[in-house]
Amino acid sequence: MTVKLTINNQEIEVPVGTTVLRAAEMADITIPTLCDHPNLAPYGSCRLCVVEVKGARTLQPSCTLPASNGMVVQTDTPQIREARAFVLTLLFSERNHFCMYCQMSGGDCELQNAAYGEGMTHWPLPPNWQSCPVDASHLHMVLDHNRCILCRRCVRACGELVGNFTLGMQERGANTVLVADLNVPWGESSCISCGNCMQNCPTGAIIDRLSAYRGRQTDIEQINSTCVGCSVGCGIELIVRDNSLLRIDGDWHAPVNEGVLCEAGRFSPLEEKRERILTPLVRKNGALKAATWDEAMGYVTDKLKPLVGENGHGVAAMASTRLPAEALYLFKQLFNDKMGSDMVTSIEEGATTALPGQLAQVAGQPIEGDLEMVKSADCVVAVGVDLVGNHQVAGFFVKRALPKGTKLVVIDPFDNALHERADFSLRPQKGTDFDLLQGITAGIVALSMAKNEPQNLADIASYLPEEVSRTTGISADTIKALSRLLATAERPVFIYGKSILRGKTLQALLELARTIGALDAEHSRVIGTKGRANSLAAYHYGLDKPFAMNGQQAVYLALGDDQPGERLTQRLQGVPFMVVQASYVSPVTVMADVVLPTEMWAEQEGHYLNLEGRLQKAQRGVTASAEIHSHVNILQTIATQMGFSLDDNWQGELSKRVPINRIKTS
Repeated sequence: MTVKLTINNQEIEVPVGTTVLRAAEMADITIPTLCDHPNLAPYGSCRLCVVEVKGARTLQPSCTLPASNGMVVQTDTPQIREARAFVLTLLFSERNHFCMYCQMSGGDCELQNAAYGEGMTHWPLPPNWQSCPVDASHLHMVLDHNRCILCRRCVRACGELVGNFTLGMQERGANTVLVADLNVPWGESSCISCGNCMQNCPTGAIIDRLSAYRGRQTDIEQINSTCVGCSVGCGIELIVRDNSLLRIDGDWHAPVNEGVLCEAGRFSPLEEKRERILTPLVRKNGALKAATWDEAMGYVTDKLKPLVGENGHGVAAMASTRLPAEALYLFKQLFNDKMGSDMVTSIEEGATTALPGQLAQVAGQPIEGDLEMVKSADCVVAVGVDLVGNHQVAGFFVKRALPKGTKLVVIDPFDNALHERADFSLRPQKGTDFDLLQGITAGIVALSMAKNEPQNLADIASYLPEEVSRTTGISADTIKALSRLLATAERPVFIYGKSILRGKTLQALLELARTIGALDAEHSRVIGTKGRANSLAAYHYGLDKPFAMNGQQAVYLALGDDQPGERLTQRLQGVPFMVVQASYVSPVTVMADVVLPTEMWAEQEGHYLNLEGRLQKAQRGVTASAEIHSHVNILQTIATQMGFSLDDNWQGELSKRVPINRIKTS
C-alpha cells in the first residue's frame, strides 16, 4: 500500500509507514539531520529536521513523522530556518566545539556542515567554557566529550546494530554525558571494539587513533570492497590516500552486513606488524637470497617439470582459503588437472565444508540457508559455535534480535559468551552433542508436535530424555522444555560451527531442523559458519581433502597473507623441495627453497563466496610495489613456462558440485 503527499509543491507517492524525512529523500529533497541515520530507528532528539505541515500548530520532526495521504509539507521557510539556526546555536554553545582543532572540520563534520547549510558563520551565545574530559583509554578509539552533541547515535548503534549495549547516557540536562557501562573508562568496559559507534558519530566526538588528522573526505578515495577476515563476507569501504590505507568503514549498502563491522574487519587488518616479502627469494648454499623473478620462476619450473605425472605423487599443493576464487581455480587447474597431482587441497582441508558438502551431495540439493533469516527468527539455536569470538557480525544479528523477543538456545560444552545471554544454556558432556540433538528430536515426537516425521524414527525413539540426561549431563526436564520451545517456534534458525562436524552430529542437527519444519526442499533455516573467507569456493573446486604427504618430492604452498599454524608448519618439516607463495615472512617461508612475493588482501582483487553462497567482489584498495605479483599472475606464469594452458572459467566451475548453499551472484 502507498500514500500520496506533497513536499515543496511536489507530489510524492511512498509506501505506507514511510517517514516524511525518507519521503523527501526519495524525491531528492534535502532536509538537514543530526540524530537520524537510515540504519537506526527514528529517534527525533535533535529537532534539526523540523518541517511545516499544513494544519499542524507547530513545526514537526520529519524523521519520526509518518507520511499520510493528503499531507502538505514545506521544508524551507523562514520559520523553519529560524528554528534550525536556534537548534544549531544551542548545540554549538553547549560544549566546546573548537572547529579549527578538530579532525572532522572542513567537510566531515555533520554539525559543521549543517551550520554552513543554514548560512551560519558564528553563533550568538557564548560557549559553556566548562572543560569536558577526553577518554583515551580505548585501544582503537578516542572519546572527546567536548565535541559530543548527545545525539545518541553511538548508543543506538551499540544497542540496535550490535546488541552489545555498552554505551549509555548518565545525568540529565546540561550535565548529560556519554558513558561506557557504569561510567568506567572506555578501555576497561564491555566494549567489543567493533567501531560501529565511531562510524555513526556525526562529529569528532569519537575518532579512531590511526586515521585521525590524515585526510578529509575531499582528500581521500573511498573504494567499495569485501572483507576477507572470515566467511561472513561483510561489505566494506577502504579509505585510501596516496596509496595508503587509512581506515576501513562498513558499507551501509552492503547486503550482508548493512554497514556493521567487527574488530577483525575494521581495526585488525590495519595493525599488521608482520614483515613483508618484497622480492623473490631462492635458497643458495643453505640460505635464502634475493633473486629476480625470471631466476625464481625458472628454478621453480625446472624443479617441478620432472614431477609432472608421477602417478599423482609428484607434487603436493595447498592453498589458503583467503585467496580469491580466480586464484583458487587456477591453482586447482595447474596442480590437479595439468600436473596430475592427487594431493591438491586447501590449508583448511575442508574442515568446515567437506561433511556439509557430502550431505548436500546425498540430498541432491542445498542444505543451508541465508543470514537474513536470523533477523526475522523467533528462536535461534547456536550449536558448537562461538559467535562472539568468531564470525562476530553473524553474532551481532543474533544479539540485536534478543530484545525483540527472539529466544536463544546455546549448545556448547565450552566457554561461550552467548551462554549468559541464552534462554537455554546447555553444556553437554564433550562428545555427546549427537545424543542431545537426538533426544530433543525424540522429545518433539513424544509431544506429537513434529511438523515432519523423522526419517530414522525408530532410532530416535530410543533416545528417551532420562537416558539422554545420563549421557549428556543435561536434565530431562530441560530437554523436554527445549523440545516444546522448538516445536512451537514459527521461524527457528540453527547456526552451527566446526565443533559438531564429526560423526553423525551434523546429520542429527539437520534431522532436528527437518522435524520442526526448518529444512525442506524449498528452504533451509540451517546456517554453517564455515571457515576462512573463501572456504566455500574451495569446496566447489574440490580443495577440501585431508592433506597427507604420500611420497611427494615437492610441496607448493599458496599461502598469500594467511598465517600458517603450528600444525601446518610441523607437517612441512623436511620436505625435499618447497615453494611458498606468500605476502609475509613466516616459519614456512623460512623453510622454503623458493619464496614468491604476492599481494596481501588490500592489494588484490577477485571474488569470494561467503558462508551463505553470496558471490561478491573484493576490489583492490592499494597498489603493491612492482616486485610483488598477484596470485593469478604467478600461477599463470608457472603454467605458461611449463607448457600448460589454463582457462578462466572460475565462475562456471562453481556449479560443478551440488552447492551447500544456493549460489547468489547479485
